Amino acid sequence: MSRAGKHPVKLKEGVSAAIAGDVLTIKGPKGELSLSLDTKHAGLVDVVIEADQVVVTPKDAEDKVSRAMWGTMARNVRAAVEGVSSGFSKEMYMNGVGYKASVNGNKLVLVAGYSHDVIMEIPAGLSVQVTSPTEFVISGIDKCLVGQFADKVHKVRKADPYKGKGIFYKGERIRRKEGKKK
Repeated sequence: MSRAGKHPVKLKEGVSAAIAGDVLTIKGPKGELSLSLDTKHAGLVDVVIEADQVVVTPKDAEDKVSRAMWGTMARNVRAAVEGVSSGFSKEMYMNGVGYKASVNGNKLVLVAGYSHDVIMEIPAGLSVQVTSPTEFVISGIDKCLVGQFADKVHKVRKADPYKGKGIFYKGERIRRKEGKKK
């Protein structure tokens, strides 16, 4: 039994949902997101809009994959409702000598200790605000897209447990290691 799926997704103030064919469209003050209902696994659940909530139910309650997709689809709908109403953001910072970030147009420029600057295209639907030379915030309405881009930026220079240098998420703790002893 899916604990995430058995609770209906309540639509917040100013958020509306509509099903047209095999696409669930959720509109809110920050934008619009669409979820496909005809993919291989999404076809294992039924999505119904009732009053001010979206109800997800499995087509076959005995099928293990159908029950798994029940919870997954409910979480995807919940993330879409949250995204169009308040949005998602990831706060990141850089630690190291000479490390800095800047935004030029729709490109994020990272100086991260390499012989060259790392230039990354900011995907459509996301925005990056640089709050200080070493701190920036990635924000958007699509939770998956925000997380993927933040992970891509994080992998430019992963956290070094010996020197404490790299690109970090705010609140991320790395376990510091002691270097070799003579």
